[in-house]
Amino acid sequence: MPRLAILILLALAARLAAAADLVIVVGAPGMEEFTPRLAEAAEAWEEAGRRGEATLHRIGRDGDEGDDGLATLGELIPELAGRGDGPLWIVLLGHGTFDGREAKFNLRGPDLSAATLAGWLEGSKRPVAIINGTASSAPFLKTLSGSGRVVVTATKNGAEDSYARFGEFLARMIDDPAADRDQDGAVSLLEGFLAASARVEEFYEEEGRLVTEEALLDDNGDGFGTPADWFRGVRAERTTKDGAEPDGRRAHQIHLVPSEEERRLDPETRARRNALEEELFELRGRREAMDEAAYFEELERIVRELSELYAAAAEDS
Repeated sequence: MPRLAILILLALAARLAAAADLVIVVGAPGMEEFTPRLAEAAEAWEEAGRRGEATLHRIGRDGDEGDDGLATLGELIPELAGRGDGPLWIVLLGHGTFDGREAKFNLRGPDLSAATLAGWLEGSKRPVAIINGTASSAPFLKTLSGSGRVVVTATKNGAEDSYARFGEFLARMIDDPAADRDQDGAVSLLEGFLAASARVEEFYEEEGRLVTEEALLDDNGDGFGTPADWFRGVRAERTTKDGAEPDGRRAHQIHLVPSEEERRLDPETRARRNALEEELFELRGRREAMDEAAYFEELERIVRELSELYAAAAEDS
């Protein structure tokens, strides 16, 4: 086979291996006033998914009241979880409930529980991002938290049962250049979470209403989650009493719409880049306890290798 053909096949294989799947689930709208708002949020996610060249999967988008979304999801999610190396995004838009024992996402037929979704994802090797933008969504976080996963909920506990606006705002922010805090040309899930949380706070302040939702993000697998006000820039400045690893590192490495620079990285290079970025996060957390010369020496090593990775990817493209 000619060398050019081999290179093309390898490039396509790398692209397919890193391809994302985006599952957008629009649940039961409840009151009629929510129907257009949920449709707009779903469309915003779809547009971002198309820009990011993700494979789109839409559930409940047509408003068919007879649709058994749970059965459809029960076939789709395990199948997607079992294939591909790229991230699997699962976005839940609508309403949620919590009875004191179990939280559920409201579908038009039987509702979806966190435990059911966890069962469908069991054993998945691909990165997973789960965004539950509904009221009473917080219990989903503890149940779904795990290695290689980012879990975002619109509320900090199951008792926050009023309609949550976080899901709508995140749909708008997930590819909004204004949310790109580190100015790298792409909005990470962490950056989208922070921007949407800020918009929620602004909404309640402008309306003169008590805040009835506070979003959480978990990506360290401890099942607790971190609110937006713990972050400064894209790094969590506060930590839990037990000194657990801060959330945010992995969420800042996942983008629904990658930058051109990100698209040039093959899976192996991307994995090394991610490892170096985690080293950088960890190093910055140790800065106060380190000798200044040692800190800058280690910083230079990491930054230099990152620069070399990107330069090599640019030359090969």
